[in-house]
Amino acid sequence: MADSTKYQITVRTRTRYLEEQSRPEQDHYVFAYTITITNDGSVPAQLISRHWIITDSHHRVEEVRGLGVVGEQPWLKPGESYEYTSGSTLGTAVGTMRGSYQMVAEDGTRFDAPVPEFTLSVPRILH
Repeated sequence: MADSTKYQITVRTRTRYLEEQSRPEQDHYVFAYTITITNDGSVPAQLISRHWIITDSHHRVEEVRGLGVVGEQPWLKPGESYEYTSGSTLGTAVGTMRGSYQMVAEDGTRFDAPVPEFTLSVPRILH
């Protein structure tokens, strides 16, 4: 099997606006995001760390790096998925997140699993 499919992680995202925790009059918008990480490759791999690039609608960028996700460094066997929910706060009603997870396969190979850009938005703001 080619290395490109041997080390294959798929990332899916879902977001929601947390109106009860937000304060729009103070430019404080809180969002939850649920991430599902699936090992579509042929070797077990562990998520070691994360890197996020968070951008609001004023083009302010925040980069976040850290070990694991929600305090965990999950192992994923081929075909297994891991899901977690976390959150982000923006100073605008719309923004984006993108990034990557740094993975280590059981055979010691290190690779990145990209997280495609996704939108954080207050409902009914975007058409």
